[in-house]
Amino acid sequence: MNNIDLNGKVAAITGGTRGIGRGIAEAFLSAGASISLNGRSAEKGEAALNEMGAPERTAFFSGDVKHQQDVEAFVAQTIERFGQIDILVNNAGGSSGFALIEDLSDDAWQEAAAWILHSCFWATRAALKDMRKRNWGRIINISSVEGRQANKATASHYITFKHAMNGFTKAVAFEYGEMGITSNAISPGAVETDLMIETGPVAAESMGLTYEQFKDNYAQEAAIKRLNTVEEVSGLALYLVSDMGAGVTGAIMPVDGGTAL
Repeated sequence: MNNIDLNGKVAAITGGTRGIGRGIAEAFLSAGASISLNGRSAEKGEAALNEMGAPERTAFFSGDVKHQQDVEAFVAQTIERFGQIDILVNNAGGSSGFALIEDLSDDAWQEAAAWILHSCFWATRAALKDMRKRNWGRIINISSVEGRQANKATASHYITFKHAMNGFTKAVAFEYGEMGITSNAISPGAVETDLMIETGPVAAESMGLTYEQFKDNYAQEAAIKRLNTVEEVSGLALYLVSDMGAGVTGAIMPVDGGTAL
């Protein structure tokens, strides 16, 4: 896909300083796009911009996607900096407080709803208003293999809102398809990102596993018997935002190594 040309396009990516979001940002940047990143850590944001080495085509705006005002500010700041938003990647999303449903707290449930689903809605709603001006847009929601199945105990909140994200993806595709705007979700299998390193040990403990056992379980569930990579996810994202991907919308596309066969 070396011939993909994103010159003149502006991509906004939530949770874009590390992991999958960062990989997608670098793929888009290499194809010529300007990139706006969101994240909670200003320090990580500054480091990401320095590492990417394209100050005229990259920007970082700090904010927590669990808060509506931060998400809407990110979209507005991107438009102010680059003049438009052509591509939106709703990458940020996670959960904590892992427990069986009978013990799952209200706080953990509400946090997962805001982190995964509400943030996706807030960002998409704001970006669509700008995309419609040019009758062109690409929206990618980073879902999860867990949004295609329900076979992990203590993660019902994460599973539920990733399923809901997939439904929202399809609803956007239906409403905006005639306007030149596509909406798709990518469902990665386990990828060892900063977020997994941070939250994985807690999730593993709630399942009675070590972190290494937790990762190996994901690998053994996959047909490829390994975790997926950031590059495998970013490669699909690059296709979806290209002209070649214009006919793909409303799709929930797995990059899970055959986990959800």
